[in-house]
Amino acid sequence: MFNVFATGKSGMTAYQEKMDYLSNDLVNSTTTGYKGTDIGFKDLMTESLDRKGNPIVNKNAVNGTGVRIGTNYANNKQGNLLNTGLKTDLAIDGKGYFALQNPDGTISYTRDGNFKIDSNGSLVTASGVKVYVQYEPGFSEGDPAFDSDNIAIDGQGGISMNIDGNVALVGSIPVFTAIGDKGFVPKGNNMFVPSDDAQITLSDDYDIRQGFLEASNVDAAEVFSDVILTQRAFQLSSKAITTADDIWSMINSMR
Repeated sequence: MFNVFATGKSGMTAYQEKMDYLSNDLVNSTTTGYKGTDIGFKDLMTESLDRKGNPIVNKNAVNGTGVRIGTNYANNKQGNLLNTGLKTDLAIDGKGYFALQNPDGTISYTRDGNFKIDSNGSLVTASGVKVYVQYEPGFSEGDPAFDSDNIAIDGQGGISMNIDGNVALVGSIPVFTAIGDKGFVPKGNNMFVPSDDAQITLSDDYDIRQGFLEASNVDAAEVFSDVILTQRAFQLSSKAITTADDIWSMINSMR
């Protein structure tokens, strides 16, 4: 009987956690470059019951003890590309992520190409995090300073500028991908970090589109449907607990 309470509680906890992920997906359904979260469930420890009797039927029956969230990873399906016409807006058509240089020296990754040029002439995200750029020999960050009116970015991320009347390739924006079980996992603020088993490598299957942004890949209708199913599953887990409690009360009241 006590197992029913534990199993029901684990179900409620797991489905509540899934609801949190679904709610986050809905909130970000209009966020540039946002990737929805795929959720997988995993059984908790099972137990073997030695059932004695005559005749012996299913002697070593296996009972589950509940469920929990087993996997949560970004859905890498590409969102629609939206034309903005802004030269600092970039979208990846294909596989890969832009790299970002965090203030603490670590590297994060994003599909959100809503970039701008800061007061130092560096390419940064909307929140001011620097975009990782590989500079050509003779050029460095801020030399030359990027200018939104004087910057062209080709399909492979090459950055060209007009310098003293000549068009020069000053650097490039590399695109990275990850090889591993889950690849990139979300860390918040539309940024990702590689999973523990992931191997970061340069992508070779992409085309950078200047003047475009990638829309969120969240299908709001599909998420709403999943919300309803998850709510029903939560209610069933709750019902299991209340039913077990009713039976327990009935047994205790027997004379």
